Amino acid sequence: MELAQLLYHGCMDWIKLEKLLSFLLRHSPETLNLNMDASGWVETDALVKAVKFKEPKFDLKFLQKIVKDSQKQRFSFSEDGSKIRANQGHSVKVDLQLSPADPPETLYHGTVERFLDSIMQEGLKKGDRQHVHLSLDLQTAEKVGTRRGKPIILTVSAREMQQDGYVFYVSDNGVWLTENVPPQYLDLQLS
Repeated sequence: MELAQLLYHGCMDWIKLEKLLSFLLRHSPETLNLNMDASGWVETDALVKAVKFKEPKFDLKFLQKIVKDSQKQRFSFSEDGSKIRANQGHSVKVDLQLSPADPPETLYHGTVERFLDSIMQEGLKKGDRQHVHLSLDLQTAEKVGTRRGKPIILTVSAREMQQDGYVFYVSDNGVWLTENVPPQYLDLQLS
């Protein structure tokens, strides 16, 4: 999606601003001349100033509200609030400094039917992102799958994967991450 499509002219729109922040903090900080460090952090003041230039009503309080109240909890501030970053989903290379975590027995992935054959043959791949995203519960996976149509839920034998040497991480907002999920660890979740 292009930057122009993400900006809403006239008044602030929560969803469009959240998408803009995702675009800037996950994929393209340079679009608004933002500098991202190796851990994915951007100076909060610089972000507010850059977005405010495009959306004059935007300010630090609105940014804080998005970070605090966003249902998906996509963003985090540094401890002192001087920096902000996306919790996961980056297509630009960043080191989120996550430690390996022991996954539960099963994790879930929401998708749609048109991708199912490919996934069952090739597994889940990270594509242009740094990790495959997995959910702890069926409801979250269903919400993820719903974004593209009627959801199909896959179960991931996460503990078995870990025993076979695969590494898992958990982002600050509870999304489970791994490099890929080979097809032998996947099953179709039946309703």
